[in-house]
Amino acid sequence: MLEIDNNQHGPESDDLLWRHLKTVPAFRALLRSVEARFFQHIVLPAPVLDLGCGDGHFASMTFDSRLSVGIDPWWRPLKKATCTGAYQLCIQSLGNSMPFPDNHFGTIISNSVLEHIPDVQPVLIEASRILKPGGLLVLTFPSDNFTAKLGGATWFERAGLTALAERYRQGFNYIARHAHTDSPERWQDRLEKANFVVEKWLPYFSVRALHALEFGHLFGLPSFVCHLLTRRWIIAPWQSSLYFTERWLRPLFEEPETDEGTMLLFIARKSSSSGLRDMPAEQ
Repeated sequence: MLEIDNNQHGPESDDLLWRHLKTVPAFRALLRSVEARFFQHIVLPAPVLDLGCGDGHFASMTFDSRLSVGIDPWWRPLKKATCTGAYQLCIQSLGNSMPFPDNHFGTIISNSVLEHIPDVQPVLIEASRILKPGGLLVLTFPSDNFTAKLGGATWFERAGLTALAERYRQGFNYIARHAHTDSPERWQDRLEKANFVVEKWLPYFSVRALHALEFGHLFGLPSFVCHLLTRRWIIAPWQSSLYFTERWLRPLFEEPETDEGTMLLFIARKSSSSGLRDMPAEQ
């Protein structure tokens, strides 16, 4: 991870948005900092499992103390996660067959992960197995609004080019490696079938914020090249060099939640009953 000398800047430059801006591309920094703010205001009973922890960057930026376990199927990012100090233990494993006993964890978090898994139901069932009764499950992922409200697709539709609009949506989701971007009702049904009771779901990340993320993806080549050459996303992580980027993203970071949000936060608990509703594998 890129080391930052925070003594160079005042406290105002080390909030969640600044922490992310100094280490990852702008579009990723905006979304992850908004999500980090949610997690900082949720009490997470221990032990805590980060399902799909990736390189550990999000946990290292979000939590002041180490989480119990980070798990991911890919070894290369997991190696990075072990170096962040964000976890007491990092384990390589698939999400549908995790090496933990029944009723083990107090909390499972999974931040922008499940949308990448084509057959996600077995992962939710496995999460239910290893959670204690009444254990907490906190999830984030893009909603159906994410795909519907993409700016490029909207522009093509206004021009009467509906086929190009659909291709744009498919292409963007392919680049983002989204296996699905579903409605809250679809996610609630999945969770209930895995023996969870949904306590709350919340749309967030406005259409304006989505368009900023979309714009950042399309013009993120310099950051990609920088990372390819130096293993760092940001070569000049200073307030002066990031000033205009921060001014652009700050209003989007601070905007209130909206009913037309393009992302979803779900908070659920494992039911005290042991029954699971039958369902076939997703197609």
